[in-house]
Amino acid sequence: MEIDLLIRDGQVVTAAHGTCPVRGRDMQELEVIERGWVACAGARIAAVGPREFVENQVEITSRTQVIDAQGKVVTPGLIDPHTHLIFGGSREDEFYLRARGADYMEIMEAGGGILSSVRATRSASLEELVASGRQRLQWMLQMGVTTVECKSGYGLDLQTELKQLEAVRILQQEQPVELVPTFLGAHAWPPEYEGNQEGYVGFLVDTVLPAVREQGVAEYVDVFTEKGVFSVEQSRRIFQRAVELGFSLRVHADEMHTLGGAELAAELGMASADHLLMVSGQGISALAESDVMPILLPGTAFSLRKPYAPARKMLEAGLPLALATDFNPGSCPTANLVLVMSLACLYMAMTPEEVFNAVTINAAHSLGRSSRLGSLEPGKQADVVIFGVDDYKKVPYFIGVNLVETVIKAGRLVVGS
Repeated sequence: MEIDLLIRDGQVVTAAHGTCPVRGRDMQELEVIERGWVACAGARIAAVGPREFVENQVEITSRTQVIDAQGKVVTPGLIDPHTHLIFGGSREDEFYLRARGADYMEIMEAGGGILSSVRATRSASLEELVASGRQRLQWMLQMGVTTVECKSGYGLDLQTELKQLEAVRILQQEQPVELVPTFLGAHAWPPEYEGNQEGYVGFLVDTVLPAVREQGVAEYVDVFTEKGVFSVEQSRRIFQRAVELGFSLRVHADEMHTLGGAELAAELGMASADHLLMVSGQGISALAESDVMPILLPGTAFSLRKPYAPARKMLEAGLPLALATDFNPGSCPTANLVLVMSLACLYMAMTPEEVFNAVTINAAHSLGRSSRLGSLEPGKQADVVIFGVDDYKKVPYFIGVNLVETVIKAGRLVVGS
């Protein structure tokens, strides 16, 4: 097979298991090939391995672009499976209020928080949302992130929710990062439905979800299942309607309080249960008996100064784990997934091997894309990152430093030269 791109002589690092997700103790394993080669033909990986193996598998011609990765780390493109990328305005004032001790839920109850972003997003034009989203995706791409899940949830009305999801659709067409759209209309109670929670749940179930399905602008439905927001029973009603309409499910679960969101995720066979700072032992057991991917968001715990999710308990129970930024204007205004990897090592006692599995193969699995993303192996899409250090353990070690030199998306060089 004639190849278009060859990355040679780097420390090639990828998931060690052909099956996924990677669970429990297996998350401590990576396949590491010293002075490894990665050959790409078109948008796909053609061969991975030592030089002699790859040379016997492919044909290198004068037209093959060669990247020398000697002394560098070569990994799959990083995947961020939980973000709130599209929003209007910003909330830096709340950031400083929290620095002085204000609680996130107190700010939200006073009309700030999510509702502040709702007001700004409703007033923003589609063009403004696309422009700000484009900039944020560029931040992420420069950090080695090649696939991003994007939630709505700052409209809480039909028009703005569809506007957010339309912005995601436009951005998917015009820039290289692959986007996965999620409808999160159940993110907060809109002011129009103050004192009428059942009315808003009915509006979502009867009007908004069918319209989102008709427009074809979301793959997943998510609900903020939390004390003071959507109860387990309200969430179940929304999710059941979403399943009837053909959506897959994700959930904000057990973030501020132990509410049973993890158990609900297991009950309904969701793709992911996210946050889990306050997950119970029963919730961990329920997840362990399911195929739900727990997605942990240590950047949010860091930003809110909350306890971190019990990653080690989950791993000891045999669970798989993914990591994400939760990039949003309020509780976690960072787009830096590598920083999240560092936080996971420092504050959740995860190993470098575990965090790499969490932001590649397991993150891909949570988005239903592990058959073509998340690892470096023949036949998968050629999403590759080259870090300018000689050992993968240095990537989370250098906290907050952007070590990315080169990013390849679907076989095409999109960062670097």
